[in-house]
Amino acid sequence: MNAETPVPLRVEEQSKRYRVLFNGETLADSVRTRLLFEGKYHPVIYFPLADVRQDLLSATDHTTICPHKGVASYWSVKAGDKAKDNIVWGYKTPKAPVEGIAGHVSFYWKEVDGWLEEDMPLLGHARNPYARIDTLRSSRRVTVRHRGQVIADTTRAVFLYETGLPPRYYIPREDVRMAELGASDLKTVCPYKGEAAYLTAPLASGEVKEIAWYYPDPWPEVALIKDTVAFYPDRVDAIEVAAK
Repeated sequence: MNAETPVPLRVEEQSKRYRVLFNGETLADSVRTRLLFEGKYHPVIYFPLADVRQDLLSATDHTTICPHKGVASYWSVKAGDKAKDNIVWGYKTPKAPVEGIAGHVSFYWKEVDGWLEEDMPLLGHARNPYARIDTLRSSRRVTVRHRGQVIADTTRAVFLYETGLPPRYYIPREDVRMAELGASDLKTVCPYKGEAAYLTAPLASGEVKEIAWYYPDPWPEVALIKDTVAFYPDRVDAIEVAAK
């Protein structure tokens, strides 16, 4: 993406309490952060410098240039016996229309030890306040076929609708042929649903890959998907959903 390509940009004030954790220290703690929205990317949380442990930061000579936001300055962090270079950045004189992040800094997500939104862990990336998830019980029949066999068949699915994504169909484990599926070591996180685990099965090619996922302990907002399994549409033969 070059400097001439228009990118939607805006900054919004937030009143949630956000915290950043690093080696047993609270590196940042604020109820007056700002969210930067930049095109298709996840929003980024910027903290006022006054709400950051500046005694744990040291400025570096490292800079980067964003054609849309300006020149970014960087800081390294040291807390106790742990140190990481250039994991904090900020724009001292940001371009329009993101002047609102002047005097604020952000942190590389995976370089710190954890994030909190109020008192809840924040996983993966900042949550978009404009993203919505609806979980709805449905009596419509959902059938999953894999390698010519029905491996799931239910009239008790939970339909999950998430902003910008296709519907997902979460099927009670009792209605899935779990004996046909194996455990996977893969784990991922979703800031809206929690930590996901995966199930494997042979593909048509004979290769075994993750074809389904589930949330052992989903966040309260999506509690209906507990003890259910969802399948990747492109890794099974078909997911058939009755019209009525």
